[in-house]
Amino acid sequence: MSDLAGAEVTSDQILERVLTSLDDDKAEDVVTIDLRGRSSIADYMVICSGRSSRQVGAIAEKLTERLKEDFGRQSKIEGKDQGDWVLIDTQDVIVHVFRPEVREFYQLEKMWLPAGGRV
Repeated sequence: MSDLAGAEVTSDQILERVLTSLDDDKAEDVVTIDLRGRSSIADYMVICSGRSSRQVGAIAEKLTERLKEDFGRQSKIEGKDQGDWVLIDTQDVIVHVFRPEVREFYQLEKMWLPAGGRV
């Protein structure tokens, strides 16, 4: 277990670990949206894609395991059994992992990105 487990962890530390985990598991098209000052649900939202339902589920499962191991943090997870769209709520960072066609259908990042399209 990491030295940070049980210590006060910042949303930036959680975000950094989320992004590293997604990179390790070959998540694609990773977008980070800063929600600070825009929403009370979390400080950041991360949206990414996996190539298949199996990869989407594996990305989500590994992420929750790593956050528990590194920070002692339990994450809520929804949708892992279907593998089309998995939501991981780490409290500070909300992570959405989609299959590409499901992501295209919902276009979730368009709801949160500023008009210019930059995060």
